[in-house]
Amino acid sequence: MAFDKALRRQKIRYRIRKKVSGTSATPRLAVFRSNKFTYCQLIDDENGVTLASASSKEPGIATQKVNKVAASKLTGKLAAERALAAGITTVVFDRGGYLYHGRVKAVAEGAREGGLTF
Repeated sequence: MAFDKALRRQKIRYRIRKKVSGTSATPRLAVFRSNKFTYCQLIDDENGVTLASASSKEPGIATQKVNKVAASKLTGKLAAERALAAGITTVVFDRGGYLYHGRVKAVAEGAREGGLTF
């Protein structure tokens, strides 16, 4: 069963990536969700470079006693802070084949609250 689930997510990821691509002006905000942590990266696909990244593993977030959804929201805010520091205000959201709810939605909301537009 796990193989079918992974294969399904991979197909969805490829379908999304056909349409969503990041540039240096508007990078792609890619979200990855493991069982324990949430990660996000700002990626310039034209040059194949990660411009900024954040994760719920980082000391500022991991030391707080919050649930995974709240930690994901903090991760989105942290990614937005780093993007604004790099001079990025607009991004394209890539949910990575996950449904847009729960932790993935929390990352998006956190990034919007942090000042990113998408």
